[in-house]
Amino acid sequence: MASPRRSVLWVDDEAELLESHRLFLRDNGYDVLAATNADDAMAMLARHPVDVVLLDEQMPGKRGLEAYRDLREIQPGLAVIMVTKSEDPATLREALGADVKDYLVKPLNPRQVLAALTRLLEGAKIRSQLVAQRFVDRFRTIELAGHRDLDWRGWMDRAAEVARWDVELAQAGEYGLLESLRGLLPAMQRDFAAFIGEQYPRWLDDLDGDRPPLSVDVVPEFLLPLFDRHKAALLVVVDCLRLDQWLALESLVTPYFDVETTHYFSVLPTATPYARNAIFAGLFPGEIAAMHPDWWGPGDRDEISLNAHEKDLLVAQLASLDRSLPVRYAKITSAHDASELERRIASAIAPEGISAFVFNFVDLLTHGRSESAILMEVARDEQALRQLTRQWVERSALLALLREASRRGLPVLLTSDHGSIHCQTPATVFARRDATNALRFKFGEDIRAEHPEHALRFASPDALRLPRRPGGHEAVLLATGDAFFVYPTKLREYQARYRGAFLHGGVTPEEVVLPLALLTPRG
Repeated sequence: MASPRRSVLWVDDEAELLESHRLFLRDNGYDVLAATNADDAMAMLARHPVDVVLLDEQMPGKRGLEAYRDLREIQPGLAVIMVTKSEDPATLREALGADVKDYLVKPLNPRQVLAALTRLLEGAKIRSQLVAQRFVDRFRTIELAGHRDLDWRGWMDRAAEVARWDVELAQAGEYGLLESLRGLLPAMQRDFAAFIGEQYPRWLDDLDGDRPPLSVDVVPEFLLPLFDRHKAALLVVVDCLRLDQWLALESLVTPYFDVETTHYFSVLPTATPYARNAIFAGLFPGEIAAMHPDWWGPGDRDEISLNAHEKDLLVAQLASLDRSLPVRYAKITSAHDASELERRIASAIAPEGISAFVFNFVDLLTHGRSESAILMEVARDEQALRQLTRQWVERSALLALLREASRRGLPVLLTSDHGSIHCQTPATVFARRDATNALRFKFGEDIRAEHPEHALRFASPDALRLPRRPGGHEAVLLATGDAFFVYPTKLREYQARYRGAFLHGGVTPEEVVLPLALLTPRG
């Protein structure tokens, strides 16, 4: 079926010179109306709404930019391409500031005009078609190859690729293909859990062997080389930031930084007390508990108290690496904290040494969905959660901090401590009363899942370098796929409350494979 013809209004006092352009555009599917001044253009537009206006900037009577505002009053949202003989940068800035969609400098050739119209009116559709075609070709390859033969490098690449396709297909409006992509996830998550169940204990047994970067490596392998080159660096940890969320907000950072993104694996469990402390300490949780029992150790402690000594752990880690560096640290958990950071942003960043910042908004958002019907509706799926994350960053103290770092020429290592997974499947577990209460991981004696495919079970915390609780000979249960743990006695209560929640602590690519973005200031 032929594409519908588009309509163009060309406003130029030299209309007699445009006939060749009009004929060329007509042959390429455009109906072109012509006006020689702003008043005629306004009268014509009132009778015949058009798709786009080509507007000469230098005409007798009203200037093009004056006419532009009048034309937009008649047809709000009208797309306008400014045409001018002037190459004055001030004119260009004024036009772009008025939201002119494109800017062409005379003399023109017909293909140049056609390209501008196609880019404006068909660009989004063409990009969507190309994204769809690229995905269809790649989807067949992934589907045939599967995931079972991937090593840790392959899993990093696969997780990053799937996250990228998720973002691109959603942006292109290709929701049918997006469903096809997400249809791959159950098998991918199942194979990833099997891979981690076999390989993770081996990595921890031989840290000098072939293994991925883990949470404990973030500071020595990524942050300190950055510091060594610049004598100052920022570490920014955005709690619970998934790969796809980072991809959605990366463009907010690129005006200020050159961005190089790599990846690492979170330690297990993928929950804040374990994963983020491992970053700041450079130690596995069992080692933290043994070396710093007053700061982090076994016993009945809540999550806040377990993350109360991140600065102390970072200072201790630097000292263990023979780096006695100045350290500044701030945790932003509320609107008040964000306002305070913005107010004192110049002094918050150390001119030398390490400046570390933790932002908790994304984690608070994912937890808050389970408690708020409004948030559950607004952030109903991965795409909506990405959009909310981007909207927060656009007006956040985080972006203000990054702008200040760029202004001062300071590099930034931006990362996350763990991701999250959109949980839909209640998984019944059987345990004694001493079992812990988390929804994606549990410790306890004789603990087991009703259906083993919903969890990885480790006979002892030692296999994961986790601390033992006093008197316990307990096992560790980590949720896989989109499962969340429920007890038989509270099955309906947990189903109603947590089905559809974004949770963390388990073993999926979404929780484990995380972005490490090296941000180098532009200029």
